[in-house]
Amino acid sequence: MSDIITSDSTARLPRQVADAYVDDLIAIDPITGTYLGVAASSGKLPDLSPAGRAAAAELSRATLAKLDAAELLPGADSDVERRCARLLRERLTAELAVHEADEDLRAVSNIHSPAHSVREIFSLTPAETDEDWAAIAERLRAVPVAYAGYRECLALGLDRGLFGSPRPTATFIEQLTAWAGQGEGAEGEGKDGYFAEFAAAGPQVLRAELDEAAAAATAAVVELRDWMRDVYAPAVEGKPDPVGRERYARWSRYFNGTDLDLDEAYAYGWSEYHRLLAEMKAEAAKILPDAGPWEVLKHLDEHGTHIEGEDEVQAWLQGLMDEAIENLDGTHFELAERVKRVESRIAPPGGAAAPYYTSPSEDFSRPGRTWLPTMGQTRFPVYDLVSTWYHEGVPGHHLQLAQWAHVADQLSRYQASVGLVSSNCEGWALYAERLMDELGYLKDAEQRLGYLDCQMMRAARVIVDIGMHLGLEIPADSPFHPGERWTVDLAQEFFGLHSGRPGDFVESELTRYLSMPGQAIGYKLGERAWLLGRDNARAAHGDSFDLKAWHMAALSQGSLGLDDLVDELSKL
Repeated sequence: MSDIITSDSTARLPRQVADAYVDDLIAIDPITGTYLGVAASSGKLPDLSPAGRAAAAELSRATLAKLDAAELLPGADSDVERRCARLLRERLTAELAVHEADEDLRAVSNIHSPAHSVREIFSLTPAETDEDWAAIAERLRAVPVAYAGYRECLALGLDRGLFGSPRPTATFIEQLTAWAGQGEGAEGEGKDGYFAEFAAAGPQVLRAELDEAAAAATAAVVELRDWMRDVYAPAVEGKPDPVGRERYARWSRYFNGTDLDLDEAYAYGWSEYHRLLAEMKAEAAKILPDAGPWEVLKHLDEHGTHIEGEDEVQAWLQGLMDEAIENLDGTHFELAERVKRVESRIAPPGGAAAPYYTSPSEDFSRPGRTWLPTMGQTRFPVYDLVSTWYHEGVPGHHLQLAQWAHVADQLSRYQASVGLVSSNCEGWALYAERLMDELGYLKDAEQRLGYLDCQMMRAARVIVDIGMHLGLEIPADSPFHPGERWTVDLAQEFFGLHSGRPGDFVESELTRYLSMPGQAIGYKLGERAWLLGRDNARAAHGDSFDLKAWHMAALSQGSLGLDDLVDELSKL
């Protein structure tokens, strides 16, 4: 815990208000507590019912009132207090806007929902001692109540005519089936389901207790799945998947920390598309002179450099991150020892297709981890992995989020953890990919084409995410359906034509965009903010600009929304 909190103080500066908010949030949201490494949270789950969501909103309102008073105190105008206050106000205001629009009542997704959070937190819960496993048993017993509260939210949404998207609903039902161990193939493997398989690793002395608790959790998954299938899915059938401009603008603010000009962002996505397409054609010609970029990528899927086996790819990815840390530390970054620790993991089955990262606990007892969903595959082309692990691991998400944890006592606990703005983090990770290209770490045409394919995917996200949700027109200079208006089917076709990834990944991505409107655009728009901030700082310093010093200062200021991010980066 940050040492800036004084529990008996009645007059608190913004950082103290922010950190008191984190304490209060952990009390009502043990999932957040586990992410931060709070041991007392291990046996609990949050109240996911409408009453629980209302309590979280009331905490936000009360905190904003305290922040109003804090900003009037002497010292509140210092840079460190001002930056924290700006983030806290922006984040809580954006979160309240989402809550007050009743978005909690239609939170159905294939990747980011209360149900997913409950399942995923078990992989981060300490599981070393008998005491740890006793807490896990308690947390397993809490799953039925948590899932019942989530279902209560969705049922209230149906009563109010607030519907989740049909396509994510269908995918979520399939995922619940896999979690219950009732699916087919790799994503449904494990006859007893996810919770039973997880509990099977516990100590023999708690065997009966863990098995009973896991069975209750699995029964709750089945009950939720049956209700989603028999009640919710028929109710949302035929409803539109796109959310429209008003809802999209609200979610875009939530994920990007600013009110974007969505039409300008859409145009930017197209400009990046044209730039990247030209680069991809030039790089592809180095491999197959008469083939287009995605034809070459399909060729590489079959004939390019690849890794065979789950254990082998996990070890290879670990080596890639270890090598990056060794080479970058002291040259382009200055890393503390505990920040250098990061683990490569294989993601548990039953989730979305995209790789992801989980942050270290506050005390670094749990390291940062990258997660690769294998989706039943055992052969992994290298072109698809190198820049992705520069994004997920080093110098991407891991260096930023672990550095935040490292300097939390100089910022605030809030800035280093729960105050995260998605586009800040995803923008840094995409900047990290570009940085590694600038530094020459993409060693051949395969790896460079894979990197450009990742960049193109992020440009395509801006185009299709904004385009399909707002129903925008496809520009006249587009090689794809010029003059038509975006639909979900056109978005999936476009994305598939401009991505080297397999069809199941493309489908998972489009489903994700439909359930998280405004999040996918933050990668490219966030990268633009980081690059603009660097360019402004370089111009201000001239020949004395020190990239390593700028990187460390930038990574040590905590999270910010995009406009604030550019402003602060430019001053470093």
